[in-house]
Amino acid sequence: MDVNNDRVGVRGSSPAPAYEPPPPAEESRPPVWGWASRAAANLLVLFALGALGYWGWQTGWKLPRFSEATGAAPEKSDDWCEEHGVPESVCVECNPDLLPRPKAPGWCKVHGVHECLWEHPELAQTKATPKVTPAAVERADRALHFAERPENNPKCKLGLRRIQFQSADDLARVGIDVELVKEGPVVEAVAANGEITYDPTRVAALAPPVAGRVWRVYRELGQAVKKDEVLALVDAADVGKAKAEFLQALAQIDVRAKTVDRLKPLAGPAVAGAQLQEAEAALREAQIRLVAAQQALVNLGLPVNADDLKKLPPEEVGRRVQFLGVPDAVARTLDAGTTTANLIPVRSPLDGVVVARKAVAGEQADPAKPLFQVADNRQMWLTLNVRQEDAALDRASDEAKLAAGKPVRFRPEGAAQEVVGEVVWVSTAVDEKTRTVQVRADLANPDGRLRDHTFGAGRVILRQEKQAVVVPSEAVQWDGNCTVVFVRDKDFFRDGAPKVFHTRTVRVGAKDGPTTEIIAGLLPGEVVASRGSGVLRAELLKNNLGEG
Repeated sequence: MDVNNDRVGVRGSSPAPAYEPPPPAEESRPPVWGWASRAAANLLVLFALGALGYWGWQTGWKLPRFSEATGAAPEKSDDWCEEHGVPESVCVECNPDLLPRPKAPGWCKVHGVHECLWEHPELAQTKATPKVTPAAVERADRALHFAERPENNPKCKLGLRRIQFQSADDLARVGIDVELVKEGPVVEAVAANGEITYDPTRVAALAPPVAGRVWRVYRELGQAVKKDEVLALVDAADVGKAKAEFLQALAQIDVRAKTVDRLKPLAGPAVAGAQLQEAEAALREAQIRLVAAQQALVNLGLPVNADDLKKLPPEEVGRRVQFLGVPDAVARTLDAGTTTANLIPVRSPLDGVVVARKAVAGEQADPAKPLFQVADNRQMWLTLNVRQEDAALDRASDEAKLAAGKPVRFRPEGAAQEVVGEVVWVSTAVDEKTRTVQVRADLANPDGRLRDHTFGAGRVILRQEKQAVVVPSEAVQWDGNCTVVFVRDKDFFRDGAPKVFHTRTVRVGAKDGPTTEIIAGLLPGEVVASRGSGVLRAELLKNNLGEG
């Protein structure tokens, strides 16, 4: 080491100082007071949570009372019923004598409600006891057994509850409206999307029976036509050939018949029997040829009676065969000297409207390519695609929900009114892709308003009632065990009377738009909470939580 140092010194360089690592910074070592402060903060949070839990346990974790929602705070805390949100001195639940309960009839096994007004109409909240007619009871039973209805739990106690307000003004304050229970029409139906189309049995695609050229067109797109009316004339060479063969066969019969008639009186030694037989055979051959030619014209849609033509002069026979199949009104407009005998008419087989036209004068006509399409749109088809479960058998009656004869109502897209029809066919198969069942109905269309390939929404009517008990749908509430409505006490507006709504279990039926059918539990003339009835339901559930 000394030698090296001396050698370095000789070179004139000062010796390098030895390396000393820097001392650790004080900031990198957490002080004791920082850890203690964080521990203290955690302890404070735990203490606060514990204090909050102790306070909640002491106070019973009470939820806000209904009175706080209505804004009716008590002036004297010693006369306030915390449980029911009204002064204790007027609380009908704490003081049953203020509004005595009638004798409870118990559970009705027939209609599935706690207070069956069909059997106990005196329980209705009306000024006078309503009269229950056998027809009304029968109507309710019919609705109850028509289909499966939501059931109430017999152990549900909500029907024994009453909700009390401090004043009548509290209704408006919490946003509760009321509606009168009344009788009205209801419709129970199966809804399905559908399409309107032409009746295929009333649509005809028209083309000439043989190839040719369109000679003249008489009808345009959208024009109404009558059965057997000529839509166009086609010039077809095969038609002229068939007419010519018919005329030749007709003339040949005439000649050979005259030959036979001439030979018959001469039959005997003067005339050999073989000659007469040959003449008769030739006549029969001509007759067969005439029948074949006549049948060829019939196959072309040009029926002709040879016997009628045999009595006419040859010129008249030629004219008639030339315009065979052409109506006289059209034939009179044609010049026999310049008009071809190859013409064959394209006729409409039914009354209707020309819904498609591809015929153009001078173009080729082919039997495989229709020139016109005529549709009788006075009756249309409606095809509905019904869900498989809606087309199943009714479990309550074990009968088909959908059957021929059921009324159908259909609203085309963009239309203001529904059209009515009747089910005529229900498919026996389920579509493999959509899993729906096709249901077809006939729709009358006398004014032609319905159009082919129109989509829309339809309903197959399963049941209709003109005088069912109905309420607004928003008046009906479900708590998980039973369906309830809130019925206003009949003395609600009497001075000094408690402002009470009775909770009533009901059995609901069909839901038809904004209204719901009540099978049992209400009678016409009672008043129920409609808009805002959910507030009353929330109060019931809150009280249930408090009891639990």
